[in-house]
Amino acid sequence: MARYPPNEAPVAKEPALPKDIAGLSFEDALKELEGIVQQLERGQVKLDEAISAYERGALLKRHCEQKLAEAKMKVEKIVFSADGSVSSQPADLS
Repeated sequence: MARYPPNEAPVAKEPALPKDIAGLSFEDALKELEGIVQQLERGQVKLDEAISAYERGALLKRHCEQKLAEAKMKVEKIVFSADGSVSSQPADLS
């Protein structure tokens, strides 16, 4: 059994996104994800195809979430006040 220092248990990393998904824009990934959801909701897909579609949908969802987080970081910046409090304000993108 492996031992880890306190508060340093191993962290499971998410697998890397496939290149075809990683290269998609947010809008293209969302459009494909919406298509997969509609396909699964109709229920006219074979089980194996449904499982593959669900797995791809999960990867597309993760990609969209990452793109949104990146966009948010570009729009907001963290500000530390003199009293030590933390807030965010719109980033100066000019």
